[in-house]
Order: sequence, then C-alpha cells, then structure tokens
Amino acid sequence: MHFLTNNLDFPEVTEANEEGLLAIGGDLTVNRLIDAYKKGIFPWYEAGQPILWWSPDPRFVLFPNKLKVSKSMRQILKNCNYLVTINKDFRQVINECAKIKREGQSNTWITDEMIEAYCNLHDLGYAKSVEVWEGKELVAGLYGIDLNEKVFCGESMFTKKSNASKVGLIAFLKNSNYNLIDCQVYTRHLESLGAEYISRKEFINFIN
Repeated sequence: MHFLTNNLDFPEVTEANEEGLLAIGGDLTVNRLIDAYKKGIFPWYEAGQPILWWSPDPRFVLFPNKLKVSKSMRQILKNCNYLVTINKDFRQVINECAKIKREGQSNTWITDEMIEAYCNLHDLGYAKSVEVWEGKELVAGLYGIDLNEKVFCGESMFTKKSNASKVGLIAFLKNSNYNLIDCQVYTRHLESLGAEYISRKEFINFIN
C-alpha cells in the first residue's frame, strides 16, 4: 500500500490492489485532484478515515452513444414538468448528495472537506452540477468533473422524486458532447441506462 506525502506523485495505477485501492493520505488540493483524475484515480472514503485513492479495474462507464432510454422513460421525459439546469447551484447539489444514505455505508463519503474541495474545483471551472427543478424545489441533481470536455467523471447524484435523477442525466447527456461518462463503480440505476464495464487500460486511453 502506498502512503502519499506532500508531493503530487501517485504510484502507477497498475499497483492498485484487487479492489482498486491505490494509495492512502495526501490532500484534496485542486492540483492533486486534477492530477488524480487525469491519471484515472479518484478519492473515496468515509468520515473518520484517511483519504483513500482508487483506480478500479474494470471501470464502470457509460458511452452516451449507447444510452438506453426505455419506452416508459421516454413517456416520463415527454410528460414531466421538470426544468433541468447546469451549474445553477453546485453547492446545493453536493450538499444534497451528501445527505443521501447509501447501502453498505455507515457514513457519507462526501465529507465537509470533500464539499469544500469540489466547490473549489467548480469555482475554477473543473466541476459541473446538473439540477432538476420542480417549480422552485430542487428535486434531483448530480455533479462531477469535466476532465477534458470529452470525458465527464460522475461523482454522485441524488433524487427526491422517482426518476428525476434519470431525467437530469439524460437531458445532460443529450445536450453535451462527451464521449464517455465515468461512473466509477457499478450501480443498477446506471446499468439500466446502458453503463458497462471496460478495462482500466481502455479507460485511461480515453482520458489521455
């Protein structure tokens, strides 16, 4: 296991263990986070833990040109009265994502430290949010890293209304030019939209 010092050097991603854990420690500065994402690495840890850095193999991704929209979902998109916006309220989206209780996790991994770090990334143009509104109420959203205008690294999403997060994601994909959405790890929600596994090597070829 690699323990990071104050420099920005990460070990080669091939040195990650079977679960994808690559390194421990370091910080969440803008430079380190951007360096990590460009190398196919992301932070993921719970409150009370040191920062854990991951690069899983295989990687769960979604190719927008393979997006699956079911017949029932098409009807929802046609008839819903949601408004989808981009970067209207990044901080509210990440705060709502932090509140969501997730299966298998005792604490949120979106700590106060993570919130401030990603808000800094947003202020500098690296992080984006997608908001789904019903009237003036924020009912769903997602956020992630715009790596190179061709790859979007999705970090987290939340929803308060059935299918609202899917509405936001589908609208976002249909109005962007990304070649690849990094989903990082498997979820049934994203699999239903067409997400699939590719090798870490193939993923890194996409981001370079």
